[in-house]
Amino acid sequence: MVDDWPGTLIVVSHDLELLDHMDSTAELYNGEVTVFGGPYSEWRAHLDAEQAAAEQAARTAQQTLKAEKRQRVEAETRLAHRAKVGKKAQVDGGLPKILAGARKRRAQESAGALRTTLDDKIADAQAAADSADARIRDDDHISLVLPAPDLPRSRRLAEFTGADSTASGTVVIAGPERVAIVGPNGSGKTTLLTQLVSGAEPDGGRASGRLLTSSFGYLPQRLDGLDDAASAMANVQAVAPGVEPGDVRNRLARLLIRGAAVDRPVSTLSGGERFRASLATLLFAEPPSQLLIFDEPTNNLDVASVEHLAEALDAYRGALIVVSHDVGFLRRIGVDTVIELGLDGSLTQRAELPE
Repeated sequence: MVDDWPGTLIVVSHDLELLDHMDSTAELYNGEVTVFGGPYSEWRAHLDAEQAAAEQAARTAQQTLKAEKRQRVEAETRLAHRAKVGKKAQVDGGLPKILAGARKRRAQESAGALRTTLDDKIADAQAAADSADARIRDDDHISLVLPAPDLPRSRRLAEFTGADSTASGTVVIAGPERVAIVGPNGSGKTTLLTQLVSGAEPDGGRASGRLLTSSFGYLPQRLDGLDDAASAMANVQAVAPGVEPGDVRNRLARLLIRGAAVDRPVSTLSGGERFRASLATLLFAEPPSQLLIFDEPTNNLDVASVEHLAEALDAYRGALIVVSHDVGFLRRIGVDTVIELGLDGSLTQRAELPE
């Protein structure tokens, strides 16, 4: 529809595949809008090249500043040496006071001019370094290092069965396997995860799941697993009681929950903060979960946060079950197995993600 639309479209989205169908990309950053004449992937490549050039310029400017400061110090050393030699010559040579005074004034004027010139060079180098640094973006981003759970490759964690309940339609998840659950809207992906986690009896005519481990964490779409009256700090301490408060604060800071937000009731947090607080209770639980289950985890994250979450999950050594429409995200976390649900309750195991 987007490709065939005859009129003008303005699209706001974190869906990078959709954004690559656009003719231009407008970015809102630091209160200003800039427009690039190309789709998202081309804009991203342009920005990355621009930032790489800015970082190189900043390094060069800092090297120049250090060199100017070093020359200033060396010049001061030379001037001090000259002054000492001149004073000794005056004493040893017995110069008349008028001649000695004139020579001293000329030396001082020369030294002052040299200092002014060198100070101006340092000021110019500092201004150039500040200007170069200002071109480098200093964006906040999620920074996670996840603990490694003790998970043997042979450990069975979950199984999924299609609506016909045949053994051939059963998929078993074992060891640090990464599973994506995909399918059209209405095929029951969220319903399947809810039934899997709750242990409820499956509805007839739908695919079902069964957990084979008690060591799991679940992040639902609705983010209703938090105590709204408690703070983010208290919610994390509830699942990691042995972790020191300062360590909990540091972990929350890595998820961009800082300052007063750490101690405010969860009910007062923004949607993004609430998502990150929910993520914290999942990722920082003690002991670490062998299996993490996510239902559309990228819905409330900006593009940079999606990338950093993908990096963290890619480094996670436990098992993952993820429902997501974001194929790019699923590729970045290294999915091993794809379970595709059909509208008829069928369940099909595939080796690759759909295009």
